[in-house]
Amino acid sequence: MKQSTQGILRLYCDVLSELRSRGVIRSTNNPVADVAEFLVTKALRLKRAPKSTTGYDAFDRAGRRYEIKARRLTGENPSRELSVIRDLEKRHFTHLVGVLFTEQFKVMKACVIPVGVVRQAASYSQHVNGWRLVLADSVWERSSVRDVTKPLQAAFKRL
Repeated sequence: MKQSTQGILRLYCDVLSELRSRGVIRSTNNPVADVAEFLVTKALRLKRAPKSTTGYDAFDRAGRRYEIKARRLTGENPSRELSVIRDLEKRHFTHLVGVLFTEQFKVMKACVIPVGVVRQAASYSQHVNGWRLVLADSVWERSSVRDVTKPLQAAFKRL
């Protein structure tokens, strides 16, 4: 690319502005979380919670609350550890939707995990004052975990 560093940063800002105007993202932070929320709510027919809602990102018609976490895997960082889950013991959400993106933002894997399974699979870290969950392949093997990769991939194709 023959752009200056400043030109590339301006292009990045333009991309974020355009994604925001299309309703894909709701902030101008790293777009991974917002893109995941957008895809999950479209694919699973959920309603997004108001922007600053504590402890969950979306809900369904039955009143179930969903925390949506995502990770973009890259060659430099292939970690599947999601961002910290706060106040897990307060059960703000009934299900966690975990999404793994490829480096190009394609949906690699996605699942819906009941909060009880999240508690079993996550580990508490005093250092970050929250729970850490790694979306290892073994998570999908649990009987109460629902694989939603295909619906999210289909939603991604419709973008």
